Amino acid sequence: MAGHLTPIPMASQSVGPLKGTAIIPGDKSVSHRSLILGALSVGETKISGLLLGQDVLDTAKAMSAFGAKVTDHGEGNFSVNGVGVGGFSEPVDVIDCGNAGTGVRLIMGAMSTSPINATFTGDASLRSRPMDRITDPLELFGAKSYGRTNGFLPLTMVGARDAHAIRYISPHPSAQIKSAILLAGLNALGETTLIEPEKTRDHTERMLSGFGADIETVEIKDGFAITLQGRPELTAQDIVVPRDPSSAAFPVCAALIVEGSEIFLPNICLNPTRSGLFTTLVEMGADIEFENNRLEGGEPVADLRVKSSCLNGIEVPPNRAPSMIDEYPILSVVAAFAKGKTIMRGIKELRVKECDRIDAMARGLETMGVTVEEGEDYLIVHGQNGEVEGGGTAQTHLDHRIAMSFLCLGLASKKSIKVDDGHAIATSFPIFKSLMTDLGASITG
Repeated sequence: MAGHLTPIPMASQSVGPLKGTAIIPGDKSVSHRSLILGALSVGETKISGLLLGQDVLDTAKAMSAFGAKVTDHGEGNFSVNGVGVGGFSEPVDVIDCGNAGTGVRLIMGAMSTSPINATFTGDASLRSRPMDRITDPLELFGAKSYGRTNGFLPLTMVGARDAHAIRYISPHPSAQIKSAILLAGLNALGETTLIEPEKTRDHTERMLSGFGADIETVEIKDGFAITLQGRPELTAQDIVVPRDPSSAAFPVCAALIVEGSEIFLPNICLNPTRSGLFTTLVEMGADIEFENNRLEGGEPVADLRVKSSCLNGIEVPPNRAPSMIDEYPILSVVAAFAKGKTIMRGIKELRVKECDRIDAMARGLETMGVTVEEGEDYLIVHGQNGEVEGGGTAQTHLDHRIAMSFLCLGLASKKSIKVDDGHAIATSFPIFKSLMTDLGASITG
């Protein structure tokens, strides 16, 4: 998947309310981590509900390449016979992570403290994303990396021999940085401590604890300190993957802006480090009911009932950004239909995602007749009070969330809209088109 395939132009238009039940695929973050930690464990980890998106399947292939036995039993059921902490073998071929930024960064962390080498690549989008924010701290363990300027892929990682634990203060609120360092710390002698300025999604910490690692998170003056004891023996687990809140965001937001809609979404992960979008939508006036709140596999989940709503623009607290960083593109679409301005600050991390998402959303919204203001760390959307013109073509820049966001916009705009390429949608939400169509949406391509 290192090269980009033929573009798939797509279009959407308003045809009426969305109705029905949306069965969202498994959470991508949990899916990546369950495969990696299963590979680093002793015994057979059984996973149900794994996301069958290309990103996750590429991680499964990578774990096989490092020596784990990964078996696909069908319908999202997988098993992983692990090799234990420090048990990775050297892959005989290049590890192609496709579009998966999470996958490649976590895998680099997991192998960086074993005395093996591995070369990583990906598609055009992934090869344009900087990796030095990961490779720099991994070099403190003793690993070495050799790639293009700023650590762009293709890149070869030379794992450390006799790695020792580190203490690292992360300059960015990034779950990928945190997770890469913690996974590296598994095979390092001593206690690895990662300090993050703001709390980011904590699936890695939860899952490490579940697999038997000695890990602790403490709030300190400068943020949060996560400490991991190195060289544990991780024990295989049975994992039920909750349904992905980042994927649920698209039908939820579409239902809010398409008049007369009412949809039901069961078993959605509401991990507090992931649920910032839902909090924001409720503050804007969204009619969302959270039913049957419960814990599944250590993660809080609930069933969501969503009805179309008249929304008001708000200022989103900057400290909420880590809990909804992937959802700002679809939030900016909702903001376009709201009354008044929606101000989003503290979002500079969006500029180093699959593309520069601030720029991509700003240019796309302008094409649809929406006024926006942007800066290095903010985006302001001037709401059109339910009257978005549409009629344009959005450039997706190989970014699945940009593509899906604008396709949702077209379901409520006056004129149909187009996106230049929907190919990347398959990386995270392969059933997006069919799921939305089953709810009554008109999406073609």
